[in-house]
Amino acid sequence: MLVDEEGGYWSIEAAGKTFSKRAYQDDTAILITEFSVNGGAFTVTDFMPASTGMSGICRLFSPSPVPVTTRIFPKPDYGRSAPKLTIGKDATIVSDHKYEYYIKGSHPLAIKDDAVEMVIPSGESGWCVLVDDKRALKNICLEKLLAGQQQTATKWKGLMSNIAYEGAYKVPLYQSYKAIQLLTHEHSGGILAAATTSLPEKTGGTRNYDYRYVWLRDTAMDVSALVRAGSKGREAERFLHFLSLARNTNKKNLFVPFYDLDNKTAPDEKFIPGTGYKHSQPIRIGNSAYDQLQLDAQGNVLLAAKEIYDQKKEKPHWDIIIRTADFLVDNWHQKDHGIWEEETAEHFTSSKVLVAKSLEFIAAYADNEQQRHKWLSTAQQIRQFVTANCMTKDGAYAVYAGSEAVDVTAALYAVWWYDKPDSTAMKQTIKRIEDAHKEGELYHRHLIQFNAQREGVFLAGSVWMAQYYLMLKQLDKAKSIIDAVLSFATDLGFLPEEANVQTGALLGNIPQAFVHASLIGVILDYEKAISESADKKLKPLDKVSL
Repeated sequence: MLVDEEGGYWSIEAAGKTFSKRAYQDDTAILITEFSVNGGAFTVTDFMPASTGMSGICRLFSPSPVPVTTRIFPKPDYGRSAPKLTIGKDATIVSDHKYEYYIKGSHPLAIKDDAVEMVIPSGESGWCVLVDDKRALKNICLEKLLAGQQQTATKWKGLMSNIAYEGAYKVPLYQSYKAIQLLTHEHSGGILAAATTSLPEKTGGTRNYDYRYVWLRDTAMDVSALVRAGSKGREAERFLHFLSLARNTNKKNLFVPFYDLDNKTAPDEKFIPGTGYKHSQPIRIGNSAYDQLQLDAQGNVLLAAKEIYDQKKEKPHWDIIIRTADFLVDNWHQKDHGIWEEETAEHFTSSKVLVAKSLEFIAAYADNEQQRHKWLSTAQQIRQFVTANCMTKDGAYAVYAGSEAVDVTAALYAVWWYDKPDSTAMKQTIKRIEDAHKEGELYHRHLIQFNAQREGVFLAGSVWMAQYYLMLKQLDKAKSIIDAVLSFATDLGFLPEEANVQTGALLGNIPQAFVHASLIGVILDYEKAISESADKKLKPLDKVSL
């Protein structure tokens, strides 16, 4: 909880209640939690209905040997508004100056101590729903909720059947696919970078950010991974459509770093009063990186388009891709804020490399030789710039032009086939990363304005290192990294942005979509490498995750 007593929550109380276990129902996002109580146990089933005419959060309670009390403590607007609670004819109404929410249950509702309370007698089942649309309460009853649960299960099983994978890491791959689907907006197709805000990268620190937006870079990585996984869903089509609408909202010749779920530019950052998670402040709404130039984010759009076009054998929304490529041609030489969204703009090597490689990839789909030549010649100019300006004195890829530091993103230079995995520059860069950034089996990133050794290991970057070692056919090394990353998954398979190797604490927002996307990619690469090893065909991978 971000703001302790100021924050809202939904509690379940019963004599002797202790948590036993929880799991998703089969291949769905329907969560079943079991509690032990005096004399036995009961379960709570939570779901957000995918059925027509229903919405909100639905909770089903199985019979319990002791009475169960459920209380909803509403605290609108991050605890900044005092809610008005009213017992209405059809539901209890929670209102503030902006919104109204409605609560209805199987048993009588009462207002006690600023909470909405419902008591389920021993031996009886019960239910309770929280919605923001009163129409969703029409004819609500147990039978309708059970039907909605079944329809939701059917919808999720259909989603999960869009991929087919059998391998050593089947469970985490499907969990990652589910995590990305849970972060996907049904209406717009936008994929949130994470579901949370202000969970700290360092406990008690100030690096607490709001990731509840559709980050261009992250979403492109997500879609690329799903395309590579052979998803039969509409992720690729919806991604390009989202881009088309988003590009029109900001009326610029480039994409801004992130958008809200309605394709609109996201708000500037605001601070919310409160104690913060484990006293980590500030609590943020919005993100100050909203107007940064991030060249790698634009390049990731081209990489995702390349994956989509390879699969579809056609070029939907090609006009957007042309405009993006041409923007990069005109602006690659500018300083940007890089993949880590630093406050200081620099000639970040990872941005230059990604732009060069994305132009080379998308040039294969050029309409004519003139267009193809423009993109390829620009890529060559960028390569020359990197060679002349973005190398350290000992021959490694620098974080930015003039720097002597290295960063874990350099592992992707081989993954993108910008450079060979066994080149002198790559080997020197990876050696430097191993020497300076490794902790346990995982890796820290490099930041300009903060000592990244003081935050957790960066899980996506660690996965990229595993992908690099797969390209060198070092399967055992790659597997040890993958397993170390998975050791930080929750019981439901969710992965955070970072983790503390010493304490096992999860750090940063969760679930982090592009960590799951990176994991899908490395699992596919690992299975391919295992297969090639078994066949004694030790040749370079011809396609790896972006």
